[in-house]
Parts: sequence; C-alpha cells; structure tokens
Amino acid sequence: MDMPSPNPDILRRREAVLQQLLQVLPKDAVIHDPAETLAYECDALTAYKCPPMLAVLPETTEQVSDVLRICHAEGVPVVPRGSGTSLAGGALPTADSIILGVSRMNDVLEADYDNRFIRVQTGRTNLSVTGAMEEEDFFYAPDPSSQLACAIGGNIAMNSGGAHCLKYGVTTNNLMGVTMVMMDGSVVEIGGAHLDAGGLDLLGVICGSEGQLGVVTEATLRILRKPEDARPVLIGFDDNEVAGHCVSDIIKSGILPVAIEFMDTLCIKTCENFAKAGYPDCTALLIIEVEGSKAEIDYQLSKIVEIAKRHNPVEIRESKSAEESAKIWLGRKSAFGAVGQMNDYMCLDGTIPVSSLPEVLRRINEMSDEYGLLVGNVFHAGDGNMHPLILFDANKPGDLEKCEAFGADILRLCVDVGGCLTGEHGVGVEKRDLMSHQYAPQDLEAQMMVKDVFDPGWLLNPAKVFPLDASASRREVRLAAE
Repeated sequence: MDMPSPNPDILRRREAVLQQLLQVLPKDAVIHDPAETLAYECDALTAYKCPPMLAVLPETTEQVSDVLRICHAEGVPVVPRGSGTSLAGGALPTADSIILGVSRMNDVLEADYDNRFIRVQTGRTNLSVTGAMEEEDFFYAPDPSSQLACAIGGNIAMNSGGAHCLKYGVTTNNLMGVTMVMMDGSVVEIGGAHLDAGGLDLLGVICGSEGQLGVVTEATLRILRKPEDARPVLIGFDDNEVAGHCVSDIIKSGILPVAIEFMDTLCIKTCENFAKAGYPDCTALLIIEVEGSKAEIDYQLSKIVEIAKRHNPVEIRESKSAEESAKIWLGRKSAFGAVGQMNDYMCLDGTIPVSSLPEVLRRINEMSDEYGLLVGNVFHAGDGNMHPLILFDANKPGDLEKCEAFGADILRLCVDVGGCLTGEHGVGVEKRDLMSHQYAPQDLEAQMMVKDVFDPGWLLNPAKVFPLDASASRREVRLAAE
C-alpha cells in the first residue's frame, strides 16, 4: 500500500509545532514521545502501520479549533481519529501528520426525550449512547458490531450501519446535526434538533466524508423509544445460495424485519465455539429478528417461517427467552473477534442488490478455490451489506498480497452486479485505488471539488478515499494556486 513520502520541511519544524500545541492543550493531551506515538500507528486494519509525528487528545471543541488553527498555519496534515476501530485504514497516519483523537470528548451534552434527540461529544462510544438513556426506554438505532468500542465520530465519518439498520437505517438516517471544526479552526453548526435543515444538504455531505472535510466534535442524534419486544429466529440451510434466495424472497414479500444476518459454515462453527450460542450444524445460517407487540411478532415470524419452508431448511428455531436471544446475538456480534482467534483476516464490506446474493456467494466460493484462501461470510443480508472475512497468514511471504488481490476481486464483483465498494466501513486506504472502478473520472473530480471547498490545502486525512496520484496532484495544484 503506497503512502506519500513525509514532507522533510514539516519534520524539521516538529519541535516548533509541538511547543505551540503545548500552549493550547494540557501537557498530558500532547503525545510526542516516539514510544507513545506507536499506539497510533494504525487502526483496526493492522496490515499497514506508520507512527504519526505527534498525537493530540483535546477535550473540547475550542481545543480542537486551536489545534487545527496551528496545523493550518504550519501546513501540517491532520488525521482525525475516533476509537481506531476502522477496518479500512481510515485513521492511518502519515509520518508528517498529527493524529487528532476525540476519545476524551465523551460527554452527553443534552437529552430531549419529548423531541427524541440526544446531543453528545463525538468521542462517546456507540453503545454508551444507548446506555445513557436506557432507563428512559430509549435507544440509538445504528449498532455496528464494534459498538462497544467504536466512537460516534468514526460512525459519522464512515456512515456506519449495523445488524439492525435494515429497519432503522444507517448513521446518516439517524444524524440530525453536527458541530464541526474546519481546517482553519473555524467552527460551524450544521443541522440541529429538527427534522431537516433548509438549503443544501450539507449534513448528507459530511456524514460519510471520512474526515476529509472537517473534525466533527458534537453530534445531535435521533433517538427512538424501545419496541415492546423483539424475537429472533434461527433458520439453517445446507446451501449458501439457497439461503440467499430465502433472504431475497423475504424482502420481496414486503415484510420488514429489524435484522436479517447471514453466517456460513466457517463463521457458524467459529462463533459457536466462542459464544456457545446453540447454533445448529448447517452450511448457512440466517438470524432474522422482528419486533413489536406479541401479536405483531407472532404474525411476522409466521410469514417468515412460511417463506423459509419453501426452501427446505434443515432447522428452524425461534428464541424462547431474552437470555436465548442475547446468546444468539452474542455469537453474531462476536464473529470478527472469534475468527481473529483462529487466523489473520481481512474484512471487506462491499454492498450488493439483495437479488444478487446467490450469484455473489457462489462466485466468492469459486474465487476462494482459485486463490487458495479460506473465506468466511458473515453479513447484513437484508440490505446486501457483505462482510467476507478472507483468512491469510501474515507471517507467510506473499499471503497478504494474495489476500489483497482476492479482496479487490470481490469488491469489483460487488460493483459489477450493481452494488458499491463500501456499505459502512468506508474507503480509507483499503479501497482507495478501486474508486476508479466505481466512479468515472468526472465523478471523482466532482467529489474532489467538494473537498477543495472545505479543505483547500488538502491537509485533512491525507492519502485516503481518492486514488493517491489524483489526491497528490490535486494538493500540488491547490498549493500552487494559493
């Protein structure tokens, strides 16, 4: 993975920049010891590492503004970082950059249950947002598998989803407003505690922009009252493609479960060993959850079971208790960690039309044989958000490169069947050089023009999202124009 060479002029001014940062931040908020900056050399895409020049951990919007003002004046690149759970290298630093982490910004600023919103600092973890209002019987819908650790700031950057987003939508559908600091230090408020803001949809541009446009420090989130009840059903099949057809038929029927999750043999066995969830012995497993009153749940599950039986399942099992439901979801939520205990892996997140599930699953299995690498499939089947886990040996020469080539072929396949490169993990560095497979040159040009407006010097989150040659030349042109 190519990254730009560090700017020697910036590295020479490291001490001067450090002293300026120490004037606006507490001493313990500026990480400058090389041994300590190693903690920020990568995110959850650990195949690529590069220690930053410095790291800072501000606690307020004002401190973030001070940091960006200094970096803007000094021409120092800044890499925003939430909790570092990005699987696409979204927070990978360059050697001449400063990591700006928001992990200390984790307060709940306001909760309004009558108008159904909560305002938080963006270092707060996803799960703790719901935790702050559980006693009031409210919740925040997007639920990435990393929700125990991932930060709201990262969720906004990557437009994160989760298992229950089939019904409730991803982050962009639950984000009402942000406080964002521009690269020059100016603070802007976009959206707010109301249904929709007038004028241009700037909030839609910011959500999913991967830290390219500004640093989001506060977020106003839509919250919902908890449903009366929820219940999952396990449906096992002896064939992946048949399971894919079942998913497609459920969606076509007009029933809208809160979640439809898919796991193949490798993931079923691995997660069962880890969580002891009581998963059946089968080739493909669907976890389908519905919610509402008891009558609603019974009706929806009866229709889902009726559809499933047309596909000759090997087992159908409805959860009988809250404890059993919790175990079922523990297994699914533990999938990435459980697979990580058995091997190195790369996790992708291409998204496809639901009707293409059978074809894509078949082709992934064929490519697995062609590359000689095992792949486990666990994903949000209801909205076609694939999560193939390609297993490889990081200590075996050539295995990482083979894994990357396999992953690139899967992502190209997703685009070719009418899908896209990413559903919720973002582009980062992982898919950066595949962007031209999905977008024509004029499409990429339009996206880069948006960045020109928000970040004219191209200092925010360098070497991400756009093909490296395009972003490098773009920055040179912008600097020359200034």
